[in-house]
Amino acid sequence: MELLAGYGPAAITAALLAAFGSAFVRGLTGFGMAILIVPILALALSPVHAVLLTNFLSVFIGLSEIRRLLREAERSAWAIIALVAVTTPVGLYLLSITTPALARVVIAFIALSAFVAVLLPRRGALDHHPATTAGVGVLSGLMTGYAGMPGPPVVPYYVGRDIPRETAKASMLLIFTCASTTGLVSGSAIGVLDWKLALFAVVLFPAVLLGNWLGNRASGRIEDRTWRICVGVVLGAAAMGALWKAFA
Repeated sequence: MELLAGYGPAAITAALLAAFGSAFVRGLTGFGMAILIVPILALALSPVHAVLLTNFLSVFIGLSEIRRLLREAERSAWAIIALVAVTTPVGLYLLSITTPALARVVIAFIALSAFVAVLLPRRGALDHHPATTAGVGVLSGLMTGYAGMPGPPVVPYYVGRDIPRETAKASMLLIFTCASTTGLVSGSAIGVLDWKLALFAVVLFPAVLLGNWLGNRASGRIEDRTWRICVGVVLGAAAMGALWKAFA
């Protein structure tokens, strides 16, 4: 495959390990796949291809569990999804006209922003003003297009509130699945989507499927406080790793 010409065996192995590890984190915490895998893929692919490849993987794994997500997600997820659909094309267009070096730095700081936001004090279950929800939707759409990462605004919005863990996870994952779908549609519309990326995603998907399954099993065995600590650790590690790769 021409798209993989720049990937040697070691790089493909690294991509598979990154897919497995990021999917495990997704299953465990309800987020994290894009934050972890986009900076790694962007070292070998262009930032645009890294983002769109991650969107394919997110859609594939989201569709595999869509019934559960629809059943357990909070209603606010749909308002955020609508705004993501409108603003994702703007973010993707900005990415397409940004130099790869600058895009990697911006993506790194986006990952860092999620870590900072999740450290803020937890709020009550109903403490989500419509303006806050709208802001989360707009920012999530821009970040979906620009970095393939709808999570930085969404994760603190749900994890930072006193709601059941499964509700938070399902809401986040439903948003991420729809956001990734919007990202692919936007990429096709503005002419930056290479459909060979779908074949690359098929190669990586078994690792994603296995990692996500193991992560879900682990999530069901840990307490809520431990789960929230895992969220913070994952965000912090991803932010530091992304910054190191951007400036190394």
